[in-house]
Amino acid sequence: MIEKREKRKKIFYVPGMISLVLIPLFCLYHFYKVDAFKVCHGIELYIPHGNEFEEYKFATLRKYKVFNFDGGQLENKKLEEMRLYLRKLRTEKDTINGIRMHFGSGSQYQTFITTLDILFEEEAPTWITNKDDIYVLGSSNTCKKVKDTIEHHVMNCGTGELMRQQAYFEQKK
Repeated sequence: MIEKREKRKKIFYVPGMISLVLIPLFCLYHFYKVDAFKVCHGIELYIPHGNEFEEYKFATLRKYKVFNFDGGQLENKKLEEMRLYLRKLRTEKDTINGIRMHFGSGSQYQTFITTLDILFEEEAPTWITNKDDIYVLGSSNTCKKVKDTIEHHVMNCGTGELMRQQAYFEQKK
């Protein structure tokens, strides 16, 4: 004769249930807190319209060191050389020389994007795109250093009302 099986009692493991529910919630909270889901997909880029490029005479403004990117095997070496020359331009605050990068018909899109990344990483002071070229101009002072040296001095005349207004303005700012 076949014996009837007894049903087992279901196990309810409380710490396991807590970890299954709370740990993913804590992870999602942490990811939102550090902006892990933020998608960055833009580059500030200005392309001149009409005769703006010829009007400011960028092509004859400096002595340019030319970097040609035609899709060859030495593009990474050229990019590193361009990065070092740009760094030298920026540190020496050279206003006589500049960089001209020319992208030929065989150059890859990745080379253009890598070039823009280098310009942003090295904080190129002034640069402009024109058709297949990017012109980088050195400058004697960078905007970042000028912003750091500006100090705001406020003179109080000692009256309570003016000091209260100033404190309100600074708090609002």
